Amino acid sequence: MRWQGQTIDEADADALPGLENRTGIVRSVTTPEFAGMTFHEVLSRSALNRVPGASRMPFQWTINPYRGCSHACVYCFARGTHEYLDLDAGHDFDSQIVVKTNVVEVLERELRRGSWHHETVALGTNTDPYQRAEGRYRLMPGIIRALAESGTPFSVLTKGTLIRRDIPVLVDAAAQVPVDVQLSIAMYDDGLQHAIEPGTPSTQARLDTVRALTDAGFRVGVFLMPVLPHLTDGIASIDEALTRIGEAGADHVVYGVLHLRPGVKPWFLRWLERYRPDLASSYRALYPGAAAEAPKDYKKWLAKRMRPLIRAHGLYAETGDDERMRGIMRARTRPAEPTPAPGPAPMLF
Repeated sequence: MRWQGQTIDEADADALPGLENRTGIVRSVTTPEFAGMTFHEVLSRSALNRVPGASRMPFQWTINPYRGCSHACVYCFARGTHEYLDLDAGHDFDSQIVVKTNVVEVLERELRRGSWHHETVALGTNTDPYQRAEGRYRLMPGIIRALAESGTPFSVLTKGTLIRRDIPVLVDAAAQVPVDVQLSIAMYDDGLQHAIEPGTPSTQARLDTVRALTDAGFRVGVFLMPVLPHLTDGIASIDEALTRIGEAGADHVVYGVLHLRPGVKPWFLRWLERYRPDLASSYRALYPGAAAEAPKDYKKWLAKRMRPLIRAHGLYAETGDDERMRGIMRARTRPAEPTPAPGPAPMLF
């Protein structure tokens, strides 16, 4: 396993395949509460990760306290990153979770460096910081406090309802720095949600979490993505989703079509052959060969369908791949003392 970027170096030739580096691995843990899962506790050498300059992401720094994710979303774009650890992007990604147990200590040290310029840090951009492992390891409160106390603004994106545990910590942080909070909720059909996101909290539980965060004073966004061609792109499906998002008190919606990177594509297509074999040929036509993105014509068609519906529901949309989103993340309103209600937010497409 390629632990060099995550752990202190030392190889053990007698270790199980994929776990050769042992100095940085404190222990591998299995417990009855997390049946079928293994937590590999590691000592990480870094907490802040710089996003490559060529990336289209609207942020330059991330923190990932975990690698792998028990949410087990079939479409997860991060699946391929597990292959860098000589693990597979399928079952291993869902069940072999790397835990950076010293991430708070390392982060505090990095934030004290004179070279740190307090740029926005994104949490939840690779694997979910509020997946089930967080209930055991409780790394996020320390991360949030470290960022806030250093004067570093940050964003959190999660499918996990466990974020409700940390609402008081987030509110305290937002009194010091801008804090951006978003929930990822893409599936509004319970059967589909259970089939394609088997380890996630229910859609309604996540919508209730949007409400709890909104009531705490946050302008909460919902990631309505990925939109799945022929599965969730119908007008009725989109309208139901936006109705429930609006009722939960969300401020804005970020939407986008399914993206099938090389490490994800075979697992997704295998799932589709089981769940909806009638759509397999259509998906292969939309994502031929090594293509990761849907055709531009489909994206334009989806935008024309989404935008009027978003307006009709009193929400506004944000794009996640340009400079505007970066500015929005830095300037997101934090919880504050009651003030007169603002006027309608601008449409950002």
